Amino acid sequence: MANPRTVEQLRAERALARVIAVKNDKDVKSSEYATLAKRAPANIQTNGLGQTLAFWRSKGKGNRQNAAETIYQDISKWVCPRMGWGDRDDLLTKLTQCSTQDYRRATVETMAFLNWLKRFAEAELGDEK
Repeated sequence: MANPRTVEQLRAERALARVIAVKNDKDVKSSEYATLAKRAPANIQTNGLGQTLAFWRSKGKGNRQNAAETIYQDISKWVCPRMGWGDRDDLLTKLTQCSTQDYRRATVETMAFLNWLKRFAEAELGDEK
């Protein structure tokens, strides 16, 4: 009988996969992605989840090759399904429509995912320029 994986293992798996994808993507500046990942938890604690996501959206402007848009999409594609929203839903849009309780849950899930994303970015993307 196979042992089910924990949510923490699933977070780690997704975060590592995304960091490796960024590392191998010649169009996304991995150093910028690493910087955003490292600063994200503090930015969210200081400014809030919605404001941080909105800032990344404004920097990315829908350009998938932009590090801010890439990290925004990585977080959105992880958090939305975990919240019970659609996997194609936009996290920022959902945050403007959800209850305060769901907003807090989304923030907690984002922070948990970012803990892994940050660590893997430090390990895999390091000081690349």
